[in-house]
Amino acid sequence: VALILTALALLGGRRLLASALARYEARIAPLRAPLTVAAGALLGVLVTVSSVGAGALAAMFLVALYPAMPAVRVAGTDIAHAVPLTLVAGLGHFWLGTVNLMLAATLVVGAVPGIVAGSLLAGRLPEALVRRWLAFVLLLAGARLAAASF
Repeated sequence: VALILTALALLGGRRLLASALARYEARIAPLRAPLTVAAGALLGVLVTVSSVGAGALAAMFLVALYPAMPAVRVAGTDIAHAVPLTLVAGLGHFWLGTVNLMLAATLVVGAVPGIVAGSLLAGRLPEALVRRWLAFVLLLAGARLAAASF
């Protein structure tokens, strides 16, 4: 539900987000840093325990806490955060013996070219397109999680 709401907020456009930011900025501003730390802790637990998409959930938190942040910056910050998060979580699962190394290596072989292409595109695409794409991914992830719950 949170992913779907975040996607809808992204699709609502900058004016809606700016309006919400202006309305609640005085209350959010002093709590933004501790809420960001709390979001990071929650993401650490959720990703390690469930493998729920760190990117989608972190994007949700970033959009909620920093609604004026450009979508490309949300994506970049999210990815930079995901590297140490997934590295530590992956090492924990490796230590527990729950990693299929061949499957993980195969995924990495495909992911590296995708990462290069995505990184090159993200900075060159219009903000509105990146925002819509991020919203689409969040909607898809939210719908799939909702469907799996029923």
